[in-house]
Amino acid sequence: METFIQQARSLNARIAERPEERESFGRFAAGQSPLALFITCSDSRVVPSFITGARPGELFELRTAGNAVPAYQDDMTACAEAATIEYAMRVLKVADIIVCGHSHCGAVGARARAEDLNDAPCVRDWLAEQFAADLPLDDTPAVAGAVQRHVREQLDRLRAYPSVRERMDAGEVTLHGWFYEVHTGLVMAHDQETDAFLPL
Repeated sequence: METFIQQARSLNARIAERPEERESFGRFAAGQSPLALFITCSDSRVVPSFITGARPGELFELRTAGNAVPAYQDDMTACAEAATIEYAMRVLKVADIIVCGHSHCGAVGARARAEDLNDAPCVRDWLAEQFAADLPLDDTPAVAGAVQRHVREQLDRLRAYPSVRERMDAGEVTLHGWFYEVHTGLVMAHDQETDAFLPL
C-alpha cells in the first residue's frame, strides 16, 4: 500500500509544479468520449491500458469475475453490468466493444475444473449463473480453450442487448473478442471466418 501512496503523492507534487499538467487534467471536467467499451476480468494481471496503450479517457471499462456479461433479460434495470453496457451504447456511443478473456483465469478455471466453491458462495453462485453449464472440462493451467469459448459466448450475449443490437444494425458499433496470455503478453483476436483466435 505504501507504494500506491507514494505514487499518489508523486502525482500530486508533479501537478502542483507543472501548470501544463493541471490543464491536461482539467479537460476531463468537460466529460468523456471513450473510443471503446473494454469488458474484461477483474484479475489484477489484466490491465486494459497496458494491453491497449490507452490514455485516460480512451477506454470505458467493465470488469467482472471472468469477464462475464449477464444474459439479457427485460427486467435488468438494477443490473450494474447492463447499465454500464447501455450507458456506453446510448450515452457515450462508443464505436467498439472488446471482450477480453485471459489465460490462467481463476473464474473460468474454477468452472472448467468443476471446483468446489462452497466456501465462496457468492463466487459459486455468480459462476453458476453466468457461465455455460456445458463448459468443457479443462484441467490445463492456462484453460485457453475454455476461456476462448467463454469469450465467444459473451459476444453472443452482447448481441442480445437492445442497445447493442440497435447500434450494430445501424453499423455504428463493432464487437471484438480478444484473448490475452498473461504469461507471454500475446494478444489474440477472434476471427469470425475461421472461428479461431489469431495473433493481432
